[in-house]
Amino acid sequence: MNTIWVPKLPEGMSSKYKAVAQAIRNAVATGELPQGTKLPPVRDLSWRLEMTPGTVARAYTILTDEGLLQAEVGRGTFVAAPKTQVLDDVWSRLKPDDSAAMINLFSPRLPDMGQVALMRAAFAKVAKAEPLEFLNYPIREDYKPARQAVVDWMSDVLIGPLAEQHVVFAHGGQSAISLVMQAVLTGPKPVIMVEDLCYPGFRRAAETLRADVVAVPMDEHGPIPAEVERIARNTGAQLLCLTPEVQNPTGGFCPLARREALVAVAKRCDFDILEDDCYRIGTMQAPTFRSLYKGRAWYVTSISKSLTPSLRIGFAIAPEGRASDLRRYAEYGFFGIARPLAEVTRLILADPAAKQIADAVRKQIGAYLKVGINELGGYDVVWRSEVPFLWMRLPDGWRAEAFVRAAEREGVQIRSADEFALRDGRAPHAVRISVNAHISIDLWGEAMVRLRKLLDNPPETIAV
Repeated sequence: MNTIWVPKLPEGMSSKYKAVAQAIRNAVATGELPQGTKLPPVRDLSWRLEMTPGTVARAYTILTDEGLLQAEVGRGTFVAAPKTQVLDDVWSRLKPDDSAAMINLFSPRLPDMGQVALMRAAFAKVAKAEPLEFLNYPIREDYKPARQAVVDWMSDVLIGPLAEQHVVFAHGGQSAISLVMQAVLTGPKPVIMVEDLCYPGFRRAAETLRADVVAVPMDEHGPIPAEVERIARNTGAQLLCLTPEVQNPTGGFCPLARREALVAVAKRCDFDILEDDCYRIGTMQAPTFRSLYKGRAWYVTSISKSLTPSLRIGFAIAPEGRASDLRRYAEYGFFGIARPLAEVTRLILADPAAKQIADAVRKQIGAYLKVGINELGGYDVVWRSEVPFLWMRLPDGWRAEAFVRAAEREGVQIRSADEFALRDGRAPHAVRISVNAHISIDLWGEAMVRLRKLLDNPPETIAV
């Protein structure tokens, strides 16, 4: 919908561009400018307000960065969808769409390197179990063999002393994160800390527990220890959530020295640490926080990026002495995962072929990444051969949301950095491009070509 709307500028503001921005915020809040409304072009509105085009353009830019407006190359500037629609947008883009017309690079998709046959064989074997196996309520001891299979599967993880009683099954990594938060957080309004760009599941899990989420400034090595300490002392935060092996979404790595510095801060400020290791598909490069911060660090992982996300199997690993807290919330919440599903997981993880399949998955993802780097390597791209996505900082002339929309018009779905920042946070102009190994490597390469052409030809201006 087009508009010839002219804002009513609030009085008493020191800068004209701030007054224009606030007038637009007020109009959106009252419904005067509903979602989808096209704002006047910069030159038209500046003429009506008797201002310079640069003043209006600056106001539009601020509101685009906030997510209130959405700039579309060649079309104009529009009132964006409300924040409450973000999660719906996420789910819609998770739907399979693997045609050449729309290539989904929203979340990693694994190649079948033999795991489908392994899963089918495991389900067939479980289907032949004794009838009472399908009729009884499961008890904790029934899961002991499956928990031991997880321990054996994680034999190369630098996690410290690990026994089957430390393992609690969850419905994927996100469910495991929620269990840990339930076990750690106390009081009517707890606070958790996350990196200023982080996996959105941290804040969503916190929201379900009515916890406040505070973003911590980060650098290329992870959260800045001095900032963590400042925020922890000011807020009384009870938990720091991290993805240190594969920082999601930047693909970075938190080295041992930084981990030790963060542990020292945690001890001084008395908070726990949650480490999410779901995105690592290669060799671990440093000891986990669980091994460095005994009794206060929790570890979460899954098989979603190494074998399959379809089973929704995750593992929460408690610190020594805290496993009973995790079990209590799993059992009170959903009585644990289904016994047949736990047995299927045991059969898959215990099969000698499972490790070889996971290694083949990693190598195949690496082959896709090399094709991507061949096309995009001339730009500011962060990548690692064992990480199933690329992180790309956009060149001058592109804003993240505008680039994502332009990519969609070219038939490629990717994620903006804005989706990994808190609602009131600021995100760089960057995008995450995930490997989709459900499509051919040639079609993946075609998607990279489409993105490179956009990068090579940025729009002259974003706000029009």
